[in-house]
Amino acid sequence: MKKVNILLTIAAVSVLAVGFIKSDKKIGESGAVEGTQIGNKAPELNYNTPEGKPLALSSLKGKIVLIDFWASWCGPCRRENPNVVATYNKYKDSKFKNAKGFTVYSVSLDNNKEAWINAIAKDGLVWTNHVSDLGGWQSAGAAQYKVNSIPAGFLIDGDGIIIAKSESLRGEGLENELKKLLK
Repeated sequence: MKKVNILLTIAAVSVLAVGFIKSDKKIGESGAVEGTQIGNKAPELNYNTPEGKPLALSSLKGKIVLIDFWASWCGPCRRENPNVVATYNKYKDSKFKNAKGFTVYSVSLDNNKEAWINAIAKDGLVWTNHVSDLGGWQSAGAAQYKVNSIPAGFLIDGDGIIIAKSESLRGEGLENELKKLLK
């Protein structure tokens, strides 16, 4: 009898404990799980541009978007920028299977606004979707996307679903992923 009572108590405590566990996944409007894995709905980002105006990731819906985490002080990021610029220029007006056009949503992990703005100009980052909370490594966006090294990228489709990420998007990888999506 004691064993049954102990087992029932353990079962009841387990059921109660499960009720208190909070999931870090959310269900988006489309019904897709929101998260940072391939197949997830990309979590919303909404930070200020260099001009101080908020720019939401969701405002780019309908385009293929590279969410590019970088910083002016990051050597590997700056060396990758010419690849991103070339790919942007080549595919910005392309028609894709579920999107029209390609753009970049650059999330800077700078904490020095002047250095950030100067790097945008020096590297010729011609797209207008540059944002930062100027939090450096404490950037809320980096924490939300679990970014612990840069450059880091997430490619999302026209519906905001993550279709590729990080290492596969460097060098020729970004262009290779976009080629797969062309109409």
